[in-house]
Amino acid sequence: MPEPIKSPLGAVAVGIVVVAAIIAVLLYFDVHEQLVEVLEWVDAQGAWAAVLFILIMAAVVVCVLPGVLLTTGAGFVFGVVEGSIYVVAGTTLGAAIAFLIARYLFGPRARAYIMAHGKMRLVDAEMARHDWKVVMLTRLIPFFPGKLSNYVFGLSSFSFRGFVLGTAIGLVPYSVHNVYLGSIAANLATLGQREIGRSPTEWAVYGGGFVISIVAVIYLNRLAQRALEGYARAEVESEEAT
Repeated sequence: MPEPIKSPLGAVAVGIVVVAAIIAVLLYFDVHEQLVEVLEWVDAQGAWAAVLFILIMAAVVVCVLPGVLLTTGAGFVFGVVEGSIYVVAGTTLGAAIAFLIARYLFGPRARAYIMAHGKMRLVDAEMARHDWKVVMLTRLIPFFPGKLSNYVFGLSSFSFRGFVLGTAIGLVPYSVHNVYLGSIAANLATLGQREIGRSPTEWAVYGGGFVISIVAVIYLNRLAQRALEGYARAEVESEEAT
């Protein structure tokens, strides 16, 4: 698998810049209006809104397409709590489908090819016993190739239940972070349409929540890096002992 970005602070900074740049482009070319219209149409479907968004999000994951527009768009339209739930649910569903496609449709030849690479042997065998923990930790690493890894994990010995559990838990921090950015952008975009903007207290709450989300992402990233390094060392020591 490609190496993730080592510095969590750098990864968060890059993520913020990327999301901000995308939002700026959307606002400048008025593309955001079409995206928001689509999401608002989904939101207007009543009880089916959640199902539609989750299915769209799942399709994006299965097709290995960029999902940042939908993630931030969920913050635009649905808000932080509702948007985060939909994003995590849709991404987890898509990851589960990709996992099953790889496991039951790609065949043993694809598995043999993947397992022939040295790095993949470290995430199989012994590490498969910690399946949900390992999967969760990979989801916490910034810019880890999560969509591609769904298929790779499907070719490994990791259990489906552990994969889904680790994915669902590990997706929460970054999903909330990006949805939160989208919700802030929504407030910034609508300030000119309101007679009275948000109060200093409201903006202080938004700013405080933003800082807390960054701190949480950095802290979880460091825990993930240390834990994965520990699992890898344990696997190497186990192989040397035998």
